[in-house]
Amino acid sequence: MIYDHRTYICKYGMVPAHFALYEKMGLAVQRRILGEPVLYASTEIGEINSFVHIWAYKNLADRTQKRAALAADPQWQAFVKAAQDLGAILEQHNKILVKAAFLD
Repeated sequence: MIYDHRTYICKYGMVPAHFALYEKMGLAVQRRILGEPVLYASTEIGEINSFVHIWAYKNLADRTQKRAALAADPQWQAFVKAAQDLGAILEQHNKILVKAAFLD
């Protein structure tokens, strides 16, 4: 199992607007293609005006296949366009995490 950990930095005060847009246009298509997120959360203390989401995949091949299907989906493309038009996101940082063997 691998985890795709994504952190997004937003313009001041724009996380709620991005979350509203995502809930309206992006969440259903991601659930349909990627499954349920492990975590989708905003930062309360620390790097404010940011949010994190984490997705679980069987392996890198599973992630590659699902991310390609997502990118090709017209519903997802519409969300990406709307998110770009909203202009809330300033930065994106991705990590692939592997859970420690002693937790299995």
